Amino acid sequence: MRAKKKQMTALQRREERTGYLFLIPSFIGFFIFMLVPVVWGLLLAFTEYNGFSAPKFIGIDNFVKLFQDPYFYTSLKNNIFYMVVSVLFTLLFGLLLAVFLNQPLKGRGIFKTVLFFPQLTSSIAFGMIFAILFTSTGPINGFLRSLGMMDPPKWLTDKDWVMLTITITAILKNIGYYMILFLAGLQNVPNDLYEAAGLDGANGWQKFRYVTWPMLSPTTFLCTILCVINSFKVFDLVSQMTDGGPANSSNVLVYRIYVEAFQFSKFGYASAYAVVLFAIVLVITLIQFRGQKKWVNY
Repeated sequence: MRAKKKQMTALQRREERTGYLFLIPSFIGFFIFMLVPVVWGLLLAFTEYNGFSAPKFIGIDNFVKLFQDPYFYTSLKNNIFYMVVSVLFTLLFGLLLAVFLNQPLKGRGIFKTVLFFPQLTSSIAFGMIFAILFTSTGPINGFLRSLGMMDPPKWLTDKDWVMLTITITAILKNIGYYMILFLAGLQNVPNDLYEAAGLDGANGWQKFRYVTWPMLSPTTFLCTILCVINSFKVFDLVSQMTDGGPANSSNVLVYRIYVEAFQFSKFGYASAYAVVLFAIVLVITLIQFRGQKKWVNY
């Protein structure tokens, strides 16, 4: 009995060592491509560094300059607008489409494929297509003129419309991904709950409000976290569609980091931008996690 116990223990140890060996490549990749750059970027935020000469320690000067920089506040304002609008409408339409496709419909597989396809498309290609669609003489304005609008918006060349145009493009691109997440959540709602609600006389809206929505709260929480984080990572659509213009009116934080680092060679200052961006996302995420206890059902 003791020999058998020792033999099983030795086997378990070998399996444990084997498991660690399989994990080593992931740990190495995380260390080289994630941890080291994060630490290096944090250190650079306290230096003046142009990518050629040695970094020069300057303390918190980059952060003092950052909070006096009008481009920072413009980028932050644009990012907040993009976050609020994109998160709200991406989740809303993603949920509505998921509820629609959760019904026993013919050809719903084709609908799911068509709606999810933009998520598989390169953001650069998607932005290029919509930059053409939203030109002043493009098909969207042509359609608006056919409806009688004499002076349709200039979209990407108007400071008042440019961020909304980018946000609409992002919503159309990402909506399919969150639709799939909501659809997975809907398919995990027990039918017994709907049957019980029906026996109590609940109509369709009441079933959604008192059964579907509470049961979807964990999925909604996950989607909200992902959507908020992704909204602060927007770069490719801005770069492709407007290049930060017109007159820097479509600058967002990640694009501004790119400009400061790779156009102006201010890597230390760009790192300060990155640290502040990380802090903003961290605070928003922590607030969401604190709030989940009041509305997420497990």
